[in-house]
Amino acid sequence: MSAEFIIGLAGQAIYTILKASAPMLIIGLVVGLIVSIFQATTQIQEQTLAFVPKIVAVFVSMIIFGPWILNTLVDFTFNLLNNLYKYIG
Repeated sequence: MSAEFIIGLAGQAIYTILKASAPMLIIGLVVGLIVSIFQATTQIQEQTLAFVPKIVAVFVSMIIFGPWILNTLVDFTFNLLNNLYKYIG
């Protein structure tokens, strides 16, 4: 195996991870921004007010996007294991 091949495979793995985690990260970011605006407007500086809604939003996004994330990871794993003979030889 060449260095270019390993770097390409690592790049595909990182891209798959970013693609699978993007919905949760984006929803957490949006909810955090909304909560921060609410806190700045009302001058409420409670830490749990910022933390709890983001956790709930991420869990809800995991429920909503879970099947898509699972399919993305299974497709990557299937392609990796299906072409294993190319990687060894």
